[in-house]
Amino acid sequence: MQGIYVHIPFCKRKCRYCDFVSFPENGREDFYFVALISEMRKYAPLMKDRVFDTVFIGGGTPTCLKPGRIKALVNELENCFSIRENAEITCEANPESATCEKLKELKEAGVTRLSIGLQSADEGVLKAIGRIHTKEDFLSAVEAAKSLGFTNVNADVMHGLPLQDTESYLETLRLVTGLGLTHISSYALILEEGTPLYEDVNAGRVALPDPDETADMEDAGIAFLAEAGYRRYEISNFAKPGFECLHNLNYWDNGEYLGLGLNSHSALRLKGDWTRFNNTEVYAEYVNELGEGKLPVRNTQRIERDEEMFETIMLGLRKTEGVSRKAFLERFGVDPAEQYAPAIAELELDGMIEVTEERLFLNRRGMDFQNEALLKFMDQ
Repeated sequence: MQGIYVHIPFCKRKCRYCDFVSFPENGREDFYFVALISEMRKYAPLMKDRVFDTVFIGGGTPTCLKPGRIKALVNELENCFSIRENAEITCEANPESATCEKLKELKEAGVTRLSIGLQSADEGVLKAIGRIHTKEDFLSAVEAAKSLGFTNVNADVMHGLPLQDTESYLETLRLVTGLGLTHISSYALILEEGTPLYEDVNAGRVALPDPDETADMEDAGIAFLAEAGYRRYEISNFAKPGFECLHNLNYWDNGEYLGLGLNSHSALRLKGDWTRFNNTEVYAEYVNELGEGKLPVRNTQRIERDEEMFETIMLGLRKTEGVSRKAFLERFGVDPAEQYAPAIAELELDGMIEVTEERLFLNRRGMDFQNEALLKFMDQ
């Protein structure tokens, strides 16, 4: 499987917890899209022998773009790259900008999957983290999506937020599952240095739930979603059967993907070598270099075989199904159960991993202590 990620860096206002490369548009959208289209056209001949299975338009807030922009973007992607018929094409949306008119444009553009950022249904929590939408905005966006025929809709929610407790978190999950959405992404807050929320927490102006309470939220959420028919297929992702996100599964399978746009990342096999690189995160550099006919690439790294194997284990063990022994053997010529026998033996003694003829995977205890589990593989 191969995917394309397109980064849209613009948003009306940056959330207080966000450390992504995003900022208000302030007259930059037209210049950005000239550069983005130039980047696509420069990659087109280099990617002519590839067929892409997924496209993910993320941000930022893609739905805050000018009318017609996303439709033009998808058209250009289809002109420059071979995208498989019936490919999964996801677009992120924020509730306040996911209007019926905007979602109609996405539908006409060929978007097959929406990912709507709710985070919480509690108005106080939304205000505390700097979101500019309301619960009603989210409900309106979902109603519009359904009316337009979108059948694959994800909601992003978070736990461990200011003013949030387990009941507040479960109330959010009751809302999204009650709407019949097909996918739920539920992430614990990561307090990133340099964000306004980080500064407030460290200054004592804002309090977060303690780690035990956040863990209780996660446990309660996992149990609730399972009861509601959502299978946990990755640490933070839950889906109705058949609605797992293919684009993200490709990441967790350590598959190939091309990143387009500001600060986007790529992983491709080039001339036989597993290679990772990323674009500049500086807007002026991105626009100017593409204006000069240059790709704004930074940090190109040829990944050695041992590191590629570890990456495949590290990413694959995020999935509840874990790592396919057959796929690993076909890729590297070695069975992962043999390659990492000492690490697996330690984890089996700790009751954190299970190994079958088909795969190796972390059990619930292993998932809860994933970082510690992965250290065993890193140390080998």
